Amino acid sequence: MIANKELLIMRNISKNYPGVVALLNANFNLKEGEIHALVGENGAGKSTLIKVLTGAESLESGEIFLSGNKIEAKSPHHAQSLGISTVYQEVNLCPHLSVAENIFIGRQVIKNGRIDWKEINTRSERSLARLNIKLDVTANLDEYSVAIQQMVAISRSLDISAKVLILDEPTSCLDKDEVTNLFNVMRMLKNKGIGIIFITHFIDQIYEITDRITILRNGECVGTFETSSLPRVQLVAKIIGRELEEFKNSVFTKKDMVGTHSTNNITFYSGKQIGRKGTIDPIDISIYKSEVMGLAGLLGSGRTETARLIFGIDKADSGNTSIEGKEIHINSPLESIKIGMGFCPENRKTESVLADLTVRENIVLALQGKRGLKKIIPRKVQVEIANTYIKLLNISTPSCEQLMKYLSGGNQQKVIIARWLATQPALLILDEPTRGIDIGTKVEIQKIIINLSKEGMAVLFISSELGEMVRCCDRMAVYRDKKKIAELSKDEISEQRIMHLISGG
Repeated sequence: MIANKELLIMRNISKNYPGVVALLNANFNLKEGEIHALVGENGAGKSTLIKVLTGAESLESGEIFLSGNKIEAKSPHHAQSLGISTVYQEVNLCPHLSVAENIFIGRQVIKNGRIDWKEINTRSERSLARLNIKLDVTANLDEYSVAIQQMVAISRSLDISAKVLILDEPTSCLDKDEVTNLFNVMRMLKNKGIGIIFITHFIDQIYEITDRITILRNGECVGTFETSSLPRVQLVAKIIGRELEEFKNSVFTKKDMVGTHSTNNITFYSGKQIGRKGTIDPIDISIYKSEVMGLAGLLGSGRTETARLIFGIDKADSGNTSIEGKEIHINSPLESIKIGMGFCPENRKTESVLADLTVRENIVLALQGKRGLKKIIPRKVQVEIANTYIKLLNISTPSCEQLMKYLSGGNQQKVIIARWLATQPALLILDEPTRGIDIGTKVEIQKIIINLSKEGMAVLFISSELGEMVRCCDRMAVYRDKKKIAELSKDEISEQRIMHLISGG
């Protein structure tokens, strides 16, 4: 039962970073004894809203009220003293300290001038018992699972009298039984009047545990809805930013752009029941030469996780992999590169772009890694390679010696694609290659993707924009909540159908 009394009110919250409007007059309110989902894609403003609430970022404009009193947290520690605690996906405790030390860190019980460990251990056991957790509180935290570590973090929050508990992606690394246990604890806390902000990308979990949903998009509040009254497909539409009716006439094919082609059904990559516990449930996936294979789904659904398994960034703990019909074990990205794969990751700024190197150096980087340090590519050959791909991809730069940091985001993305094309891959994995770039460059990159497949390359394509997925892909795997739930081909692919599958409709 949802309480009527307002616990937290955030009104007209705005926050700007250089060149970026992170929040614009965003609103959020939380009731006592309520589990309230906060959802949105990357860049929607969820993290910024929480940082402002907890004092990790300063409030530029707007008002925050807690239990009727106006507040402004100056730091996360100040927020805790006000009764606002956060448990993050990556538990921010001290793994090499004991469970009890983590629960009481910074507020140890002192008796006769010394730390009273007996009292700390007793109170820690009592605190965990309220969550139905019994364990050795003198053991180091890192001896326990992530699920238990989260319970310790929650226990710490309750021991400092939290009124508002923020759970930031708490289930992303948990198995089914651990999620069930966490939800039982959340319901118990809800019944005690604690307000819980639940940040997640898992649709099934939203509808299982929450009372209301607030959706953010591009820093603005789309709206707040009763969970029981918002159909799943409408939730997905509001997160993405297009209403369902818009999808009915949005059926495009590759011929709308640069012509069509048929796949030759020669499999380059095949994965049978590959998976990684806590990351992606076991799936079957194949990628043919001369095709664009798409992975569709919301953020956190398993798309990027699949790409990382295929490329060897993360190691699968189940299943087997074949390359051109030959079973193989991929243990590292370098092995993937040597057998003919390339990977453009989602976050180019932190995972791809070397801003203080030249365009030339960025382009030849993967090729040099593939050849090894003993076979240095001569400077003249580097220039030739760089200039070839600058021309091929229409990269706007004064010369190949221009520093990467002076290129636009779209041109930086083209350089990263050029880096992998220089290795002449049989399979190119592209994770959000058009995010954050202008419309004209997006169309250019879409054309590049289709033309590469026409020339025989296998392309694995991930994008949050369903329109470009439909335009570019020959086949498509659809994901929801760490699972591959469907596979579509050719005429089966439409935005409306993908939307219904993602939402569970």
